[in-house]
Amino acid sequence: MYSARLLDHFQRPRNAGGLPPPAVQVRVENPACGDILTLAARVENGRIVAVRYRTRGCTASIAAGSALTELLHGAAVGALPAIDAAAVEAALDGLPNESKHAARLAADGARALQAKLGGRSLLA
Repeated sequence: MYSARLLDHFQRPRNAGGLPPPAVQVRVENPACGDILTLAARVENGRIVAVRYRTRGCTASIAAGSALTELLHGAAVGALPAIDAAAVEAALDGLPNESKHAARLAADGARALQAKLGGRSLLA
């Protein structure tokens, strides 16, 4: 049902937890299933230098949050629009149809992070 890569992210999540200020934090949720993703990121010189996540949800949502942090770490703030549901799904080697909501939740998190950063290139 799930790919080996997805199961690895679920069993050994990367970048789980939070970050202290001055990290930017966003929270997104899927009202249909109740999954919640919280992202925290620290940006220096226009790049994400630290990122952490917390997810309350299904196996796929937990794995998608982990994969998202790997996509975000080191990314330029201007590149955040490229991190969409398809990119998250590809990072997990695919998702079954009933779990595609997890990739959308992660992509919503990337969009919320971009909106919160508001184009700022340096956060002290």
